[in-house]
Parts: sequence; structure tokens; C-alpha cells
Amino acid sequence: MDLGDVSLVALRVFREVAERRTLTAAAEALGFTQSGVSRQIASLERAARTRLLERRHDGVRLTAAGHVVLRRAATVLDEIDAASRELAGMPAEAGTVRLGWYSSAGALLVPRALAALRRTHPAITVTTQEGSTPALIRALRAGRIDLAVVASLPPFRPPDAESPRLEFEVLAERSLRLAVPAIHPLAGADSVDVADLRGQRWIASPSTREQERLGVWPGLDERPEIAHTATDWLAKLSLVAAGCGLTTLPASLVPAVPPGVRVLAVRGGPHEQRRILLARLPQPPAEPAVRLADALRAAVHDVGAPAGAPWPEPLPLRRGTRAVPLGPRRSR
Repeated sequence: MDLGDVSLVALRVFREVAERRTLTAAAEALGFTQSGVSRQIASLERAARTRLLERRHDGVRLTAAGHVVLRRAATVLDEIDAASRELAGMPAEAGTVRLGWYSSAGALLVPRALAALRRTHPAITVTTQEGSTPALIRALRAGRIDLAVVASLPPFRPPDAESPRLEFEVLAERSLRLAVPAIHPLAGADSVDVADLRGQRWIASPSTREQERLGVWPGLDERPEIAHTATDWLAKLSLVAAGCGLTTLPASLVPAVPPGVRVLAVRGGPHEQRRILLARLPQPPAEPAVRLADALRAAVHDVGAPAGAPWPEPLPLRRGTRAVPLGPRRSR
């Protein structure tokens, strides 16, 4: 195996394919042709003298060797990018941290954290991207982002089982709530029974291969009637305000609910909890990432969610599955 002559272009193409899981999507993101992407991957596999990708009907998956190359490629590309920033004259105290976040975190948590970080550490630059939890985990492993704010549902298993194990910190645990139109018959009380949700019309996100449908109360004993589909949480709540149906939302988003919407607790059935996790690769984080993690913890506190909840048993307390803070917590 001789990777000494591999080009940076091939490494960047390989990272893009590993993150997006299809050659077509990687080509579109990079502005390449699909055949150009295929040639770069082929050159990398020739140098490695082994297959790095497994071609499947639904895309590609990394082989064991592919995971090794991806891990090393991400390190090399990050170092090259860091050198480019230094050569461009970036001040020594400055730095860039790349943050990924799932949709609900973009409503309050991420904007508040970024606003606070700008006040306390204006030399730090943060770039962000939104994605599903599986997509953000892939981006983290591909070295495209430094931190990821992701979601976890019961039974709260780690989002992936690849090696090396990622480090996770539980930023918050919050309950699931029900959003109903203010003119709806259920809106007169502070809570409703789960049985009252039978026969209702729902506003939900589309169901995808990677992510279950969100917006319908979990565990209903009927096939729900989906009246409207939307991926953006504000669009869902605006449709609720217009009287178009019901949807679910995390308790942490209650302060952002628009007029015309009532937020209710649901009695009966399993107690629906959701967790917000902060994820990173296992190597020690750079100072900008530590500062951003501080800002995210403070923002969680500001929106009324308890911070620092531990992983539940029976998860083994080993590296990569326990809560590992990114630097010291600050007292408030």
C-alpha cells in the first residue's frame, strides 16, 4: 500500500463521497462530473491497493479500509486548510469552528449560542450547516464539521457504532409537546389524553430512509391522517396557527411558538423524552470548539432546558458512549 502520491483532490472527493453516500451527490456538490468522481476514487483505491467503497443499490458504504483512509484524510485536509488560513494572515487568537445542527436546534439554541460567542470571542468564526442526525454524524466523521448538535430518541442509543467511537455530551433532555390551533376543541385545557388524539389531522415532515416521520404523536394506535407535510418547524407551526392540523414540538421550542398556537402536554402512553447531544471526534478539541461548546451549554440554560444530563444505563461507560464535556462548564 502506497498513499504517498495521492492527490489532495482525490482525498477531498473521497471525503465528499463518504459524507454524501452517492457519487452523484458528491459530483453535484463539488462541481465534478460523475465520471470525474469515479476516476478520483479509482486512483485512491489503486494507491491503497484495496477497495475503499462498497457499491450498493442505494449508494455506497465505506469498507473497513475506507474508514481508515477517511479518518486520515480528514486530518490531512484539516491541516492543509488550517495552514491556508494562517498564510492568509489570520490573527493568532482567531480560529474557525464548523458546526452542524439538526433543524429544531436552529430555531433558538444555535442562534443564541452564536450571538453570545460573538460578544465574548469576536475573533472566532463559526460556519454552520443543517442536516439530519445521520447526515451530521457522517459529516463529523468525514472531517467536514468539528461539532454536531444532534437529536437522540429513546432508548437513547449512540447515533452510530463506527470506530473510533465519537464523544457525546448530553446538552439537554426535554419532553415532547403537542401544538394545536388556538381555536381547536382541545385548546381549552393545559393537557390532553393520548386517546383524544385519535382521528386528528396532522402536520408532519416527510418520512425518509434515514429519518422517521416527525410531527405525529408517537405510538398512536391508528394510521394517522397526514394533512400537510413540511420539513421546517416554523412552517409546521404556521400551518397549526392557520387551523390546518396538529403537530408535535420539543418543549425547548415553546418560547418561539407563533400566535394562534396552544402548546399542550399529553397524558397517557409512554413518557416521550428527547435529548440534544453535542458530538465530536475523540481527539482533543481546538480552543474555538471549546468556546462554542461553552456557548451552546449557556444557550441551553437560557431556553429553559436542563443541561448536563448523564447517559442512561445500561449504556456501557466507555469512551465514546459516555458524556464527555468539551472543556469546563462555566457557572452562571
